[in-house]
Amino acid sequence: MKNVIFFDIDGTLVTEDGRSFIPESAREAIKETRRRGNLTFINTGRTAFNVNRRVRELGFDGLLCGCGTYIEYGGEVIFHNKLERDFCRRTAALMRELNVTPVYEHTDGYFFDGLSPKTADFEDFMRTFVEEGIDITGRVEDEDFIFDKFVIWVNENSDFERFMREVGRDFSIIDRGNGFYENVPKGFTKATAMDMILKRLGITIENAYAIGDSMNDLQMLKAVPNSIAMGGAEKLYPYVSYVTTPILEDGIANALEHFGLI
Repeated sequence: MKNVIFFDIDGTLVTEDGRSFIPESAREAIKETRRRGNLTFINTGRTAFNVNRRVRELGFDGLLCGCGTYIEYGGEVIFHNKLERDFCRRTAALMRELNVTPVYEHTDGYFFDGLSPKTADFEDFMRTFVEEGIDITGRVEDEDFIFDKFVIWVNENSDFERFMREVGRDFSIIDRGNGFYENVPKGFTKATAMDMILKRLGITIENAYAIGDSMNDLQMLKAVPNSIAMGGAEKLYPYVSYVTTPILEDGIANALEHFGLI
């Protein structure tokens, strides 16, 4: 029976220090586990357009993106949860009322609200996009505005209580820390995406492995018996079966070696 390994990107495969560095040991480990016949999948909160060439070239059988809202396998899109455009516009109008700073994520790009307050973390986010050559011209007023999921930053003037009450009706709200929240349509998680892939491949959960480092990985890690937290991701330690070393200390390679996958 083949094994299937699901990898988060940020903080797991790629450093979050501004360099977006991928350790050579991770490259070699992924190459070796695939040589042994194991399948590898990205399982990320990023939407598909933001899984860049450097990550894709590591070698993956498929992409699970947008916290379970989009799935590719073998180069084919096999699932995409599409929100209604009118619903997206109503949500954007609500975010303006709540005085938060949103970024709307779609499979094909990002959309921004030029009327929203600008936080320091948001400005850092935008600078990173510019440096990586990501298009930042999309706006909520655009005719093709639509999204799969969205994130927000709150500030001292945000109506956070109303945000939790009204957004929570339709979205699972993930607290990423420091006033940053990830919002995914209810019913979709990294775990639901894994379940779809495993059923399609006919592979049992006992042969599934997941590796992550942040709270939006929690559902994915709790869904499999072979769960791995990257070193330094202390909040995840109580929920996993193995804690590997940090990303820059051969975390991926050590995890795959521990489970006999390389």
